[in-house]
Amino acid sequence: MNDFMSAGVHRLWKDHLLASLSLPPTLQALSRSPPAGSPEQPLYAHLDVAGGTGDVSFRVFDELSDCLPSLRLPPSGGKAPQATVTVCDINPDMLRVGAERAVALYGADLVETLDEPPSPAKPLRFREGNAERLPFDPCSFDSYTIAFGLRNVTDPSRALRNALELLKPGGRLLVLEFSRPPNPLLSAAYDAYSFNVIPPLGAAVAGDEASYRYLVESIRKWDDQAQLTERMEDAGFQGVAHEDLAGGIVALHSGWKL
Repeated sequence: MNDFMSAGVHRLWKDHLLASLSLPPTLQALSRSPPAGSPEQPLYAHLDVAGGTGDVSFRVFDELSDCLPSLRLPPSGGKAPQATVTVCDINPDMLRVGAERAVALYGADLVETLDEPPSPAKPLRFREGNAERLPFDPCSFDSYTIAFGLRNVTDPSRALRNALELLKPGGRLLVLEFSRPPNPLLSAAYDAYSFNVIPPLGAAVAGDEASYRYLVESIRKWDDQAQLTERMEDAGFQGVAHEDLAGGIVALHSGWKL
């Protein structure tokens, strides 16, 4: 359905989110000057929230393992990996689908599934949690992404405050979310497409018109670019900025924990 609704462009939006993380130069800098702390801690830790089936997380893991080839090797001696990617979602069924995909892509030795005890040696982890109060220690992650999930959280502001708590000083939040096209002609065309095409398409392809009508309506009730910027700043993020994609149908927001 994502491919049908966006003509496949959602993949480009997620690729752009990955590029915006700037992982290769970040890892080069960290490798030259590793952060002080326990040797059991990874060089880099990423958290992807509302990422159940792994679309964003796998992109991050592939990029990290291109920079750190040891991530692709089976763990040995219980040694902590150089980097970790944690996939978190409130829906355990989606997490199990994501974990199955991960095992097929990377092998069971690298993937900690939802139904096994925590394994510090495995670099790709699946954990269940509510974005408003995630089950992780403060200052645990270098980056936090949430793609098309924040508007579905009951209290988005609380989720943003929790994101700030979980990030290390210098850590970065990236929010990819539907937004508002500032061009009135594009906005009118987008509304016509959304209300007249997406629900019937959902009925034809997924057998579920109601969920896709909710999708369209929830986007219209969600923050525009300025409102989400203000919400992130109120949560405590610094240097908050956004970039419009597809004329503002989608926006990528970023902020830092200083």
